[in-house]
Amino acid sequence: MNGLVMAAQLLLGLSILVILHEFGHYIAARAFGIRVEKFFLFFDAWGIKLFSIKKGDTEYGIGWLPLGGYVKISGMIDESMDKEQLKLPPQPWEFRAKPAWQRLIVMIGGVTMNVILGVAIYSYILLHYSGKYLPIENVTDGIYAYELGRDAGLQTGDKIVSFNGEKIERFEDLLGSKVLFGGKFTVNRNGKLLDITVPGDLYKTVGKKGKGRFIEAHNYVFYVDSVAKDSPAEKAGLKKGDKIISVNDTLIDTYGFFREMIGANKNKMVALKISRGGSIMQLQPQLDSNAVLGIFATPPDYKLADYSIASALRYGSADAFETLVANAKGLKKIFTGEEDARESLQGPIGIATIYGSIWEWHRFWIITGLLSMILAFMNILPIPALDGGHVIFLVVETLTGKKFSDKFMEKAQVAGMIILISLMVFATGNDIWKHIIR
Repeated sequence: MNGLVMAAQLLLGLSILVILHEFGHYIAARAFGIRVEKFFLFFDAWGIKLFSIKKGDTEYGIGWLPLGGYVKISGMIDESMDKEQLKLPPQPWEFRAKPAWQRLIVMIGGVTMNVILGVAIYSYILLHYSGKYLPIENVTDGIYAYELGRDAGLQTGDKIVSFNGEKIERFEDLLGSKVLFGGKFTVNRNGKLLDITVPGDLYKTVGKKGKGRFIEAHNYVFYVDSVAKDSPAEKAGLKKGDKIISVNDTLIDTYGFFREMIGANKNKMVALKISRGGSIMQLQPQLDSNAVLGIFATPPDYKLADYSIASALRYGSADAFETLVANAKGLKKIFTGEEDARESLQGPIGIATIYGSIWEWHRFWIITGLLSMILAFMNILPIPALDGGHVIFLVVETLTGKKFSDKFMEKAQVAGMIILISLMVFATGNDIWKHIIR
């Protein structure tokens, strides 16, 4: 059942992305009077279709091979490799008969739709699920620096002024890829401004240990706000309103320090000294391998800001484009040898695993929004057979006034398809290998 849930989420997510991507090409082509012969979700390889219907000049359908989708645009050399059509003279409704600038718009239509979808999803998540955010200037007690934060030179109590010279507005931005790929913090430490350089490989260690192990707004004295049902905390007798004084005889002064102490005691029984109604008590909860005690802390009175439609769009756009930049940085690290492609690339199995075995809509939209931006980035790469490859050829044609021959475009398309199939085989094989050795 878990595998079915993962597969269903993967299919739904990819279907949304593919349909919107191909719709971008479709609507741009139709806007310029270019005939679209097919609009398919998934590939109808060897002519095998699960469903199809023809309206006007276009056949709409679903193929059997779930590796993407396509629109077949008249007079264009694409994955269909329809050479017979190209033997005839160009017709007014064909792609090849249109000026280069129109063909360029058609080719970037798919990527444009994925970017719009990504921004829309990120904005929707902020507006619908988050609702509020913590302005960084309202974190009056400064950050709590966990081990990775301290290793980077930050200290508990530091107040973040800027990152790489840019003002940070939301506290959550401190945990984004912009920071995790390294840069320079300017902090206010005891009234003095200091520059702290974050290493460029921070994302590796944070990815292994979790973002909560870097920095958080946890520099405050806390009380137990609530206790999770059937948790070690409930079994040990912790209650709402309790104040935890010490863990294993170590005094606790902030929520961040408490989390560190608990996290260091996986699979162990910990000794808690608590204050309840003026009395001091000793409790001994048994932690599991995740070191989850099961309490929620009373947060400080940090004033939150509401997301409006305008601010959700602004921050959603920033989050979406930050994803694009992060992917570009990640790809660069693979090409320069700083990252192992086997660890970084995910195929269909890996993506399904990321979606997870529990259908939770918030998580589904987060991953789908991320994939939409990744799809936009990957498609604009200058590889023949991808949109980016066509864009490069069209830009060269526009600058030189010389059109590439159909024979050259056919060979480029074949070369690009070989590259893409090789990458798909590698990514899928890599997914399978990871699961075998796990």
